Amino acid sequence: MNEILTTARQVFADESVAVLQLGERLDQSFEKAVQLLLECKGRVVVTGVGKSGAIGRKMASTLASTGTPALFLHAGEGLHGDLGMVAPGDVLIAISYSGRTDDLVAIMPVVKAMAVPVIAITGKPHSFLADHADLTLNIAVEKEACPLNLAPTSSTTAALAMGDALAICVMQQRRFGSEDFARFHPGGTLGRGLTLRVHDLMRTGQRLAILSEDTTLREALRAITEAVTGAAIIVDAAGILSGYLTDGDVRRLLVHAAEADVLLQQKVAELMTRSPLSFAPEQLALDAMRALQQRGVDDAPVVDEKGIPVGLLDVQELLRAGLM
Repeated sequence: MNEILTTARQVFADESVAVLQLGERLDQSFEKAVQLLLECKGRVVVTGVGKSGAIGRKMASTLASTGTPALFLHAGEGLHGDLGMVAPGDVLIAISYSGRTDDLVAIMPVVKAMAVPVIAITGKPHSFLADHADLTLNIAVEKEACPLNLAPTSSTTAALAMGDALAICVMQQRRFGSEDFARFHPGGTLGRGLTLRVHDLMRTGQRLAILSEDTTLREALRAITEAVTGAAIIVDAAGILSGYLTDGDVRRLLVHAAEADVLLQQKVAELMTRSPLSFAPEQLALDAMRALQQRGVDDAPVVDEKGIPVGLLDVQELLRAGLM
């Protein structure tokens, strides 16, 4: 078992070195590549074969999701009709560690004839691909993480990291923000986290227990039960939030009460939590979730700009929305 862990750690070490060396080698070619992608009037077409193709698919997906129109072209399929995906105004990113993959070599003359700029990502800066590219990004590694130094491992990790660096730098230069990201990710947890607002999830109407400060604890318990909620929102005479009382608060009070009946007759104003955590309806639900987690509470009132309660946000609603 120790041998397995030792091997795994060596893989992590070898691939980490490969990525760190990329940073040490970065030069103006990378800056020019970023500028070329920013100036692209069409789409960024990423191509490769085998493991490089798999990395290329991920690279195209990352570019597309961060504001750069991109698609993946399998170089082999490009020789049989799919090269029609490439058009003047596009930029081609060609990935090949050897720089002499047959299918890439075959499509280069066609791409160059269309005056499509080519960015080569290769471990061989003096290869055919590099010689025929407009820019070359060097991803050479000292050795693969494979003990036979054969299976593409460190080299594919380096290619992946280079693609990520390109995508993130272009994204940053475009001033691509969280709202843009949400527009491209409407589904899934990422999309929901960036689009759902507190008002989309808060409980309202009969699901709320909003009480005046002179309500007794007994009456508050009845209201909480009828609303099937876990807390009562307390307001002052002007209807503005003044406190919060949860069923957990009530249980703790009852445990330590000398006479339960006396406690139940007390006014909630004497027992509630003043200045409780609260949210605005337009607040991001994801931010509200983080605030609940930081406070270690399960729910909180939602108030408008005047401080008047309009709802209650419960952790259960966040769970149902898939944010937790």
